[in-house]
Amino acid sequence: MTELPAVHAAHTYELTAAVRDEIRALLDTAFEGEFSDHDWEHSLGGVHALVRDTGGLLVAHGSVVQRRVLHEGRSLRVGYVEAVAVRPGRRRQGLGHRVMGALERVVDGAYAFGALSASDAGAALYAARGWQVWPGGLAALGPQGTVALPEEEGSTYVRPAAGHVLPGAGHPLVFDWREGDLL
Repeated sequence: MTELPAVHAAHTYELTAAVRDEIRALLDTAFEGEFSDHDWEHSLGGVHALVRDTGGLLVAHGSVVQRRVLHEGRSLRVGYVEAVAVRPGRRRQGLGHRVMGALERVVDGAYAFGALSASDAGAALYAARGWQVWPGGLAALGPQGTVALPEEEGSTYVRPAAGHVLPGAGHPLVFDWREGDLL
């Protein structure tokens, strides 16, 4: 039986410039050049889950960062999952599940719930882990006020943190503003 590689969790501040460069290179490769500078910025400032093979090559990554979400008059601290990627050639070996397990532990210990925006390719991973499509409305609180995000509906997944329940879908989730993709 082959031993699974360990998952190492570290906050962005603990990562050297060289490790951050490795992560960015993995993301550029995994997303075939479609990982923007804004996407990179969104993945920083939280906890990273890193998986290396026995030779030390970075083969999988994901991060969870704090977002503020307004819901029914309350401001909630949400763990937003970013930059989940597995090196081509190493996919379908359980590495994405290992990364998500580490990130979900962070969500369970620090946030009201988790959220993420799933690509078509990644949706099956999240659904298999119990994440569910948010059935309500989505918006962001922008410089000029609230901006509805109907194009994000159907691809935004949520998961309650341990001991919590998800907010009611009768009211939209209004995310904090950021440059680039809002979700």
